[in-house]
Amino acid sequence: MWKVRIAAYCLMSNHYHLLLQTPEGNLSRCMRHINGIYTQRFNRLYKIDGPLFRGRYKSIVIDGDSYLLELVRYIHRNPLHAGIVKRIDDYTWSSHRAYISEGNEENWLYKDFVLTMLEGNKAKRRQAYINFVDKEEPESLIASYEKRKSPLLLGTKDFVDNIRQKYGNKAIIEEMPQAKELALDQVEIETAVSRIYQIEVDDLLKLQRGKANEARNVAIYLIRKHTGAPLKTIGIRFGMNSYSSVSSVILRIKQAMKRNKKLQQKVASIERLLT
Repeated sequence: MWKVRIAAYCLMSNHYHLLLQTPEGNLSRCMRHINGIYTQRFNRLYKIDGPLFRGRYKSIVIDGDSYLLELVRYIHRNPLHAGIVKRIDDYTWSSHRAYISEGNEENWLYKDFVLTMLEGNKAKRRQAYINFVDKEEPESLIASYEKRKSPLLLGTKDFVDNIRQKYGNKAIIEEMPQAKELALDQVEIETAVSRIYQIEVDDLLKLQRGKANEARNVAIYLIRKHTGAPLKTIGIRFGMNSYSSVSSVILRIKQAMKRNKKLQQKVASIERLLT
């Protein structure tokens, strides 16, 4: 139904961890379904009412090449960190047992992809996983996961920059609860525009003719594109009377870019500077 691939999970007493791949980009809908259906069944079983989970879920986008294996190990070792068990083999409420099983237990798990990363030889994958998960995770990684304000992205600099360039706009804010951290900051954009146009940031905020006026309009266009800020908020920042005026500026820049290659190049230079 949802076409979600579950690579690892761990159910704890007051929270749970899921390692998911969502090829169709439907994380919010999936989590709403999972939490909603579970809450309904739990309330029906125990004859109670009301929300079961406090607040929304937290999600972290993981670089599959450099952090996926570490996250699998962290999830499966979670009961050890919590002091619930002394051996992770003794914990029944995680996908660890499916990883070490030689049978087809929980064959719906998307574990072959993970095991292949550990060992190319199928006959040696189970032992390779056991050896890997027996080792402690790096302290820095544990600290990163367990921060009160968890990171939005985990991966190499190239990975983070690429995700930010592709999704640092309004679209991802609808999919990820804490995605506002991913969007470029308005001040970053204003600084980059002023640098390319070789003017002061304060000049962007002034309504005047000529070069500075184009820079101002480009800044408005890029702020809307990369932060998803409301038109009214942008208008207040630039001293404009109505959101329709902001919308007109954005439309003019879009149209101008279609026929003006120099403007296209300037905007592209600013965006490269931002990423």
